[in-house]
Amino acid sequence: MNALKEKLAELCHRQWAGWMTHLFSKCTTDESGNIVIPKGYVDNLKKQMTTSYADLSEAEKDSDRREADRITKTLGMIY
Repeated sequence: MNALKEKLAELCHRQWAGWMTHLFSKCTTDESGNIVIPKGYVDNLKKQMTTSYADLSEAEKDSDRREADRITKTLGMIY
């Protein structure tokens, strides 16, 4: 069980790191070094956050499906 937990934790970290890389690529840095997320991007994220999976666009569902594939691949490595 510990090996599974560690593999899933590693996957979670990779997913988080990938998300942060993507998010920062959408941002700008001000003169003080603060990261600024554009309002339009924030609005889109808020819309996605409050939308159920069933109501997402197919492109948004495909993104979630790719993440699910990563989980099932990781689980397959253990069993």
